[in-house]
Amino acid sequence: MKTRIKEYRARYDFTQAELADKVGVRRETIVFLEKGKYNPSLNLAHKIAVVLNASIEEIFIFEDTSKETEDKNKD
Repeated sequence: MKTRIKEYRARYDFTQAELADKVGVRRETIVFLEKGKYNPSLNLAHKIAVVLNASIEEIFIFEDTSKETEDKNKD
């Protein structure tokens, strides 16, 4: 999953630590989210979207990998 957290964070001039504090997680969680190394719970995704004044869909880009999985299973 890709995110636009960093881009939206910049709009509000939030540091990773400030965003983390506002949504109740550690700064490292924001780092991992921005790098695409962590998938948030729906609750966390919602909190981030609210703080950044955006929809979940604007912040998080969900990539459908089901087609890739189906193609791999056919081989």
